[in-house]
Amino acid sequence: MRADLILLADPDRGNIGALEFAIPVWATATALVLVLIVAWLFGSVAKWLLRRRARLNTTSCMVLSILGTAVGLFIAGAVDHRMNIWHPVTILLGLVSSIVAVGAYALVAARLQSPTGISVPELLESGESERVEFKSTARMNLRTKQRDPAMEAVIVKTVAAFLNSDGGNLLIGVDDDGTPLGLDADFTLLRQPDADRFELWLRDTLTTMLGQSTAAEVGIFFEQVARPADATADSEGPAEVPVCRVECTPSPRPVYLRGTKNNALPEFWVRAGNSSRQLSVDQAAEYVMYRWPLGVGRAVAAQVQAAVRFSSV
Repeated sequence: MRADLILLADPDRGNIGALEFAIPVWATATALVLVLIVAWLFGSVAKWLLRRRARLNTTSCMVLSILGTAVGLFIAGAVDHRMNIWHPVTILLGLVSSIVAVGAYALVAARLQSPTGISVPELLESGESERVEFKSTARMNLRTKQRDPAMEAVIVKTVAAFLNSDGGNLLIGVDDDGTPLGLDADFTLLRQPDADRFELWLRDTLTTMLGQSTAAEVGIFFEQVARPADATADSEGPAEVPVCRVECTPSPRPVYLRGTKNNALPEFWVRAGNSSRQLSVDQAAEYVMYRWPLGVGRAVAAQVQAAVRFSSV
């Protein structure tokens, strides 16, 4: 496609009256469609390559691909202003710049987001970390065989810590060594011992202590996980047991834990290594100002970080 510059002369004055590009309308429309197709292709490839490391939004990838291609075309024009758009060097620079733009975005997303697309067995194999936590039960104290409100509070604290940090996965029904125990102990405390009732209880608890909007952002999933061969041989339990996976993405705003008592002060929790840590009032204020900054420039930076964290497939 070539844009021919036409000089329009005024027949009465004999001077140049206007400039315009003689580009056919159909060619412009075709170019726009081709740009979108190429951008979608690069975005899809980047999403597939990084599917286990980051959540990449298709629209964001397409926009970045277009911007990267534009940078490549500017570079090509700076190298040789006579170079047309179909020149091999122009095409190569456009492709490389597009890939670099999407790749840079993907690297930032992979750094800020928690791993996605990883199955429960893979999380068990990797062990506890800053973004993975194991809990044997959510309600039942395995020593006393009784319901323990303190254990319920620990579950909510862990979720709040993930939300205030870089996100993560809480696995309920798994001991500290990564051995699947199942949810039978917690199911005995429910009127109907099944996963639906357990999820309803957990969702209600999160709503009460973290707020409805925050609880709605938390994903709750159940997966049947095979027990170790030695554990299966030593007991008559099932070969597979259910494990609850609580998936938390970084929150765009501070999350405070409210106690069940009326006079309880709000608590602020974050992840510190492979454990959750409560911050004091001054520490929490400093952390909030750093993570969710105010001001025009800082607000824009925070929105960019939030866009990367919340980009989804």
